[in-house]
Amino acid sequence: MKIQCFQIDAFTDRVFKGNPAAVCPLEQWLDDDVLQAIAMENNLSETAYFVPHEDHYHIRWFTPTHEVPLCGHATLAASFVIFNYLDNDVDELKFSSASGFLYVNKMDDMLQLNFPTSRMQRINPSNTLVQSFPLEADEVYRSDEYLLVFSSEKQIKDMQPDFDKIKLLDLDGVIITAPGETVDFVSRFFAPKIGIDEDPVTGSAHRILTPYWSQRLNKTHLIAHQVSKRGGVIYCTDAGDRTLIAGKAVEFMRGTIDL
Repeated sequence: MKIQCFQIDAFTDRVFKGNPAAVCPLEQWLDDDVLQAIAMENNLSETAYFVPHEDHYHIRWFTPTHEVPLCGHATLAASFVIFNYLDNDVDELKFSSASGFLYVNKMDDMLQLNFPTSRMQRINPSNTLVQSFPLEADEVYRSDEYLLVFSSEKQIKDMQPDFDKIKLLDLDGVIITAPGETVDFVSRFFAPKIGIDEDPVTGSAHRILTPYWSQRLNKTHLIAHQVSKRGGVIYCTDAGDRTLIAGKAVEFMRGTIDL
């Protein structure tokens, strides 16, 4: 069996930046252990698979160790593949997923994800969460992931988390964020529990970040920078129950998997 495989750098217009994702178009689903094995072999933060279904695509995402319910950068990468190589006559895509329906639109030289917004509540952090970072956060929230708010971009860039402690948390990942110096806000994302110590650019995290910063800054449209080593720029819009997350993507490689 031969399977097409693309490697796309998402949330960037330059290779070696943004977040790399593998994308494997399928005609029908393979066994889950095969999907997981391919993702492990790719050894990227995410491998996206999709299968055509009626008027849309069914999409799934795997880290090297786990299937996850949602991934932004790999959805952006999968859409880039469809728009450029599989169906360049359409301007909007619809995906069914474990997180409901997702939509992707062409927007000038970018692609815009339309995801369900993730709401959160402010909490008192556990001792394990506090001990996971060398600095105490100004605010802590719980959503699909933990969100820790700090006061400066420098704190976010310099942060050295304790990955062993983060693995002990009940949620898969932790977002840290602060006001940006040249953008509206900056962030980083850590998920060692699912095989990703630090994710370079995390689209799905901006379903949490966007409503927080939209309310705090009293603006609907925001520009974000995930300040990982590779880095990436995300254009965010708070649309109430939906969050719009836009960015660029570029092909790094394409090939064939032989099974």
